[in-house]
Amino acid sequence: MPLPNTVKASLWMFGAVASLTTMAVSGREMASELDTFEIMMYRSFIGVLIVLVLGGAMGTLKTISRERFGLHLIRNVCHFVGQNLWFYALAVIPLAQVFALEFSTPIWVALMAPFFLGEKLSKVRIFTIILGFTGILIVAQPGTITIGPGVISAALCAIGFAGAFVSTKLLARTESVTAIMFWLASMQLVFGIVCSVYDGDVAIPSASMIPLIILLGVTGFLAHYCLTSALKIAPILFVSPLDFLRLPIIAIIGAIFYNEGISLSLVIGALVIFSANFLNIWYQGKADSAP
Repeated sequence: MPLPNTVKASLWMFGAVASLTTMAVSGREMASELDTFEIMMYRSFIGVLIVLVLGGAMGTLKTISRERFGLHLIRNVCHFVGQNLWFYALAVIPLAQVFALEFSTPIWVALMAPFFLGEKLSKVRIFTIILGFTGILIVAQPGTITIGPGVISAALCAIGFAGAFVSTKLLARTESVTAIMFWLASMQLVFGIVCSVYDGDVAIPSASMIPLIILLGVTGFLAHYCLTSALKIAPILFVSPLDFLRLPIIAIIGAIFYNEGISLSLVIGALVIFSANFLNIWYQGKADSAP
């Protein structure tokens, strides 16, 4: 018996969550030697190699075309800006705080989806988004946050990621995963090279950084592959809230490895976010099973 699309999309998103969490830890460790543009450049180089090797092995490189080049460009500019802001924030504020602020992405997605994707924004989905955002506010405690470059970067990266989410969903209607991943890696490699050499000072990674660069490149590829696969089979308003699962995971990692405390507000907020996710999954599953 084949799995429902909602279950398949959930499994893909669990893979994306694991990959993105690993990326966050790798990015923080690399920030001691490399700036965000250099991190993106080296990561994208690994990504291009992975796409070419796997695409060649699977015989899917022939699906790459320039037919929707403009939309690929828009998607990757949005993602490049958002990703650089994200990497910067990871280095200067607590991991859980970065993720909490980044998780306003579904709010922006919800605002964009009806205009660009024609997806319905039902009352239940509006409620789950509001509930999820309430959980984020409980975790982030905005009244206690000192507004600085890190907080602003974490908040703004959500807009870039939302634009990338919507663009990916549009591309997934006609483009193969290989094509989307190829243009992602190759365009962002170019962006990374241009931005890295602009100041005339490109850092060469030390031997200790090489494993982290490879790990970042692999998990970056896996995160986007899993995300794109999920978006090809389920609505964006179902897929994007599942990303909330990263918050409790990264909070635990921050507490264990970076001595970042787990507060009661974090626990309560995470439970609220989980509730929103389960409600969203239940609602989408009910909609899929309706005649």
